[in-house]
Amino acid sequence: MKLRKPLLDLARVIADQAERDPVFAEQVIAALGLKEQASPKAEPKRGGTARPKNRRPAAVLDPVALARDGEAALRSGLSPLSVEQLKDVVADYGMDPGKLVMKWKDADRVVDRIVELSLARAQKGDAFRSE
Repeated sequence: MKLRKPLLDLARVIADQAERDPVFAEQVIAALGLKEQASPKAEPKRGGTARPKNRRPAAVLDPVALARDGEAALRSGLSPLSVEQLKDVVADYGMDPGKLVMKWKDADRVVDRIVELSLARAQKGDAFRSE
């Protein structure tokens, strides 16, 4: 028995009926599981900038932008921050691929790492920029 033609005919009949009858169309959508249900957790908070609960808070400043003004400006911008805020900067800007900085307790050590990477990122591509 050839199954292809009867299945295609059945699908065509269902599609035609769904176009004519909105109630039937809703039943087909529900039966196929195509209806997306909006959950309250799926809605982003604060204008679409919601972060998952297992993520650190967003960084309070952009270290690369400060590094373009020079190392002194960057260090002065980082100096009032707590160790946790410095770690937020490190996490937000991907400055710890080896997951070592997050274990450090000394703020000066974390600042040195941020300064090192920020200066490198701020200067990256300078060879191609015109003066």
